[in-house]
Amino acid sequence: MKKLDAILAALIGFLNGVFFFFILKQIGREIPYSWILIIVFPPLALLGMFIASIVGKKLLIIYQAAKFFLVGTLNTFIDIGILNLFIWLTKIAKGSLYAVFKAISFLAATTNSYLWNKFWTFEKRKEAARPREFLKFLVVTGIGLLINVGVASFVVNIIGPKFGISEKLWASVGAIVAAFFAFLWNFLGSKFAVFKK
Repeated sequence: MKKLDAILAALIGFLNGVFFFFILKQIGREIPYSWILIIVFPPLALLGMFIASIVGKKLLIIYQAAKFFLVGTLNTFIDIGILNLFIWLTKIAKGSLYAVFKAISFLAATTNSYLWNKFWTFEKRKEAARPREFLKFLVVTGIGLLINVGVASFVVNIIGPKFGISEKLWASVGAIVAAFFAFLWNFLGSKFAVFKK
């Protein structure tokens, strides 16, 4: 594994810990010593990237998928973190404003995704963003946005809270379910359409 990959993986792990700490606090599900996540996540991210670098020597797509997954975890925490920030500020956790909040949080996470994946995951550092590449990114992202917001809104507004889970926590459950489907779409779209070599 390259030194830069190790540094960036640790940075993502740290940021994930910070966002996760805030999210747990916001949804009222703090765990004892939850601040320790900020310390534990960086070495876990490093371990995952180290294992992926060994496996990825034979199949490059594995190493790229691991980077994409790690960036995706950060995107997810940014998405859910910003969503929960809106919920905390407005005390609104459902309805049409939820969909607006979710769209904004998704777009912030998507911008983060583009930058990390272009320059780190798929290593297109020397190439400036070309209009055609960016257009492809917008198309993939637009479809990803529809998938993400649609799935999250379906889980929150149609299915509704289950198992005695609060509306605030269920809003995050909807976002997590949506992130899984958006991850699959975005990796395939990024790998084979936007950043293909």
